[in-house]
Amino acid sequence: MTKELRKMKIRALFIVALELISAAALAVFYFYDFFNFRDIYIIEYLFATLAGFVVINVLFIWVMLVRLSKIRKKSDLKAAELIGNDVQEAYKFGMIGLVVVDENDIVLWTNDLFQERQIDLLDINILEWQPNLRELHDASPDVVVKIEVNSRNYDVKYLSDAGLYIFKDMTEYESIFEYSREQAPVLGIIMLDNYSDVAGNLDDANDVISKVKNLIFDYAKEYGVLLRRYRNDAYFALCNYSSLNRMKKDRFSLLEKVRELGAKEETPPTLSIGLAHDFPDVVKLNEMAGNAIDIAMSRGGDQVVVSKYGDELIFFGGKSEAQEKRNKVKVRVMADSVLSLIKNSSNVIIMGHTAMDMDALGACLGMRAICEYCNKSSHIVYDPKLLERKTKFALTGAFSREELARITISPSDSVDKVRSNTLVIVCDVHRPSLTMAPKLLEKATKVMVIDHHRRAEEFIESPVFSYVEPSASSTCELVTELIRYSSANPRIEISPTYATIMLSGIFLDTTYFKSKNTGIRTFEASMVLKEYGADNSVADDYLKDEFEEYSLVTKIISTLKTPHYGVVYCVAEESELIEISTLAKVANQCMQMKGVNAAFVIGNTDEKETRISARSDGTINVQMLAEKMFGGGHFTMAGVSFKNGTIKKAEEKLLEVLNEYLNDARSQEQKARA
Repeated sequence: MTKELRKMKIRALFIVALELISAAALAVFYFYDFFNFRDIYIIEYLFATLAGFVVINVLFIWVMLVRLSKIRKKSDLKAAELIGNDVQEAYKFGMIGLVVVDENDIVLWTNDLFQERQIDLLDINILEWQPNLRELHDASPDVVVKIEVNSRNYDVKYLSDAGLYIFKDMTEYESIFEYSREQAPVLGIIMLDNYSDVAGNLDDANDVISKVKNLIFDYAKEYGVLLRRYRNDAYFALCNYSSLNRMKKDRFSLLEKVRELGAKEETPPTLSIGLAHDFPDVVKLNEMAGNAIDIAMSRGGDQVVVSKYGDELIFFGGKSEAQEKRNKVKVRVMADSVLSLIKNSSNVIIMGHTAMDMDALGACLGMRAICEYCNKSSHIVYDPKLLERKTKFALTGAFSREELARITISPSDSVDKVRSNTLVIVCDVHRPSLTMAPKLLEKATKVMVIDHHRRAEEFIESPVFSYVEPSASSTCELVTELIRYSSANPRIEISPTYATIMLSGIFLDTTYFKSKNTGIRTFEASMVLKEYGADNSVADDYLKDEFEEYSLVTKIISTLKTPHYGVVYCVAEESELIEISTLAKVANQCMQMKGVNAAFVIGNTDEKETRISARSDGTINVQMLAEKMFGGGHFTMAGVSFKNGTIKKAEEKLLEVLNEYLNDARSQEQKARA
């Protein structure tokens, strides 16, 4: 049709030009009276000429209209062949629009839907009208593009062979879907983390507890949340997705309000909230909410965990470090459970994380001491390539080759040792991908987890025993308490060598008791290890630097930059391979500088791996920042690993996360200073 219209325009221009030339010639001849033109061409002839022009124009227009009608009819017939006859009413009922285009994407024909909606597309380039439709040209016929026209939503498909665009009006469906999604149920659990510590013996009569409950009910009322108390320290919550979205935009300010309420209290109250949505079965939602609150509590509390079915967990808050709230009765119960599980197992395999440090090694040796007390065969998974250099030197220096062969086992051999009743103990890590032998977890049916890091979304599946305590300074501290406070009689013994390595692990994770997560229990655990014969001078020697490492640490620190108030980062050279322990040491050294609240160190630890080691003084949650880069760790100690990346990309990612999330990770006091 476009070509025909172009030809018609050319013909019309030719006729108009011919008429103008004829009129001009008549005027010239008449004005200058060439060849006695005035005598020959009388006024009657002039009217006759004008009438002739009119007749010619009318005939031309009539011919063109007939021609257009034939072309239009031909296009209609062609479209009818494509879509079938007598289906216009069906398309109208289904609100389906059809558009036929030529090879240049010029619209040749549309059905009645567009005419009724006053959308004139004829002779318009459809890709200029809706550029998003270009996506359909190189895609398969099943691909659908969503567009909006005059406040209505359409799904569009394209049949290239026929040059046919099919528009389906989805406005009503999307309105129904949007309404259903906004009204979808969200189940949750709200829990006061330290209820017994705050309330004491007064329970609900406590003034702080009463104020916290009022805040919870006021917040629930404001956001349309139904609350039902099912325990002194916990509430069951029900709301719709719309309310959840509003609370997300508010970033769950309830946490801040409760934190501010108890800012001057000796034991400030904090809340943990677990929410679940996007699944039709309320029983499953309840299970998801329970898992979410468990994760929130195991990460130290004072945070919200939102669980969407089939998606990653979303975390809000987490600005308060876990309070030291373990009691000796709980530790004794835990220790007795550990002893029972070990005694009822055929053999035990113990392992830590990759790049095993002194804390992981010490915890593994402590668990092996418990296995020896229970007269159970036990081995520690050991791969020299997956150990930090200091850990390797400590092992080879503390044990002879024969002793090392007796207490350790390679990752591949450990898988062969697994039987139906084998117990696998995982120390200082709870993420399967970071363990020394992930395949061992796949084969084992009984797994025990002992860790002090805040729980991440990735977690060992269905452990028979889990002791994840973020308030502990180190895993060696937890294992020492399990040994000290168990009901075993006679008491569990630890060799001085084991005790020394465990003390070295506490030194490492507390930076010689200078870390903010060092508590009374840390000193008690160190005292217990000294009673077992730990040598603190040897423990210190295990952590000492060689000259080359000290020089490298100084070199990396010289690159220090300050992107934000109180935050620094250092970058190693791209060509150098740095041990993970060295990166951590640089971060710890940065934290010794006045005014530094958080430090990040970037370096290549392998030809295909770049890592970021993070430390803070407790005013900034580096674990939250690490998780935004798909890492994890502890409130004041965290790390991130990038596979097949570069230092430059890791630096860009770090700066991006700091710019976006640093304010969320700061404590209230730190925000005021910043």
